[in-house]
Amino acid sequence: MRRSTSIAATLSLVTLTACLPGPELDALNPTAGNSPPAVNGAEQGVDGLLVGHRLMQAGEYELALKAYFRAAAEQGMNVDVLSAIGSADLKLGRLGQAEDVLRQAIKADPTFVPALNNLGCVLMEQGRYGEARSYFQQAYALDSGNSDEIRNNLKLAIARMENLGYGDGEQAQEPQFSLVRRGPSEYELLSNL
Repeated sequence: MRRSTSIAATLSLVTLTACLPGPELDALNPTAGNSPPAVNGAEQGVDGLLVGHRLMQAGEYELALKAYFRAAAEQGMNVDVLSAIGSADLKLGRLGQAEDVLRQAIKADPTFVPALNNLGCVLMEQGRYGEARSYFQQAYALDSGNSDEIRNNLKLAIARMENLGYGDGEQAQEPQFSLVRRGPSEYELLSNL
């Protein structure tokens, strides 16, 4: 008889606990106050590309790359996502990866100006100025000359190509001068040319 009384008492306690309103229930469950609010599945999340672009502006390139991968999972690997991933890789110094991804973007859309410009930047970093110049020219033409950044990149590529010396591709050596005393008040200017 005692056992059935304790079972009945336990059941009535469980029933009362289930009927208690919020604060009283929280008092019985100490971890209830730490639980996160419920997620509304009907709400739309923030676009991964937008988050990635903001992180790139803030200099958080690794986090931006993760946001771009999230955008790829949501939207697929379109030209916008590929170009964004390539620009994040470029900022992180991953030139080989950036080049591969940006070439994929250009293959998907040969007229996408940001991908053309960013591939030119990757090639400049690798010292491939002639190829970089070609991509900057394409980007500048497709942009109708509206971007100062692309024009400056094109100028830099042209200048670097013109500064290359003959032979094995090393830059031309700057002349070095030295002043040599030849007498009590006589000096001679010497050059390594």
